[in-house]
Amino acid sequence: MNSGLSLLPQPRETAMLLRLLLAALAGAAVGWNRHRAGKPAGMGTHALVALGAALFVSVPSLSGSSYVDAVSRAVQGVATGVGFLGAGEIFRDRGPRGSVIQGLTSAAALWVTAALGLLITTVSLATAAIATALVLAILLLAPLLEGRFPAKAR
Repeated sequence: MNSGLSLLPQPRETAMLLRLLLAALAGAAVGWNRHRAGKPAGMGTHALVALGAALFVSVPSLSGSSYVDAVSRAVQGVATGVGFLGAGEIFRDRGPRGSVIQGLTSAAALWVTAALGLLITTVSLATAAIATALVLAILLLAPLLEGRFPAKAR
């Protein structure tokens, strides 16, 4: 008899707990990159965003509700909510060379970290691993390419 109040996780819950852990680790990996780049949103922030997104979509799965519809609404809510969180990461600096907008990559990293959390919780782990590797590759390679091939002066 499972009343839902058992302290020991059921097999389905154990699988979801593993996915939640993996979501937090994927977020932490992206956050480590941002930390190393000297950005304010680092490992903790990214791990929490990925874990939070994963938690929002795990609730319908574990509660037995109409899964597809509930997950769809959760994904929409996470995408919107993290967009607002990312907006707080973007700021405009009025320096001697004019206005410079900073934080776009960090905001995008927060947004994609939420997507990784959603992906890890709802889709295949192989897809999530490849997506995490792609995010890290982009964050590592884009600055190198942009430094080697600077933008034209405006």
